[in-house]
Amino acid sequence: MTEQEQLAAYRAMHTAIRQEYDHTADRMADLKAKGQEKTATYRQLFARKLTLSELLSWYKTYGLTE
Repeated sequence: MTEQEQLAAYRAMHTAIRQEYDHTADRMADLKAKGQEKTATYRQLFARKLTLSELLSWYKTYGLTE
């Protein structure tokens, strides 16, 4: 894989993680609006959001994103 291909793959991965984070946050907000914060689904989404947040934090730590 060339450096250009690696950069393109990184950018695609970052975009996918950001979109998944946003989608997860939206789903959590919908469940919260319905009063379903105690459900297994909400808790699974919460764990997923934390994981995605950690990945995005690493990108920021290394200066790869703002």
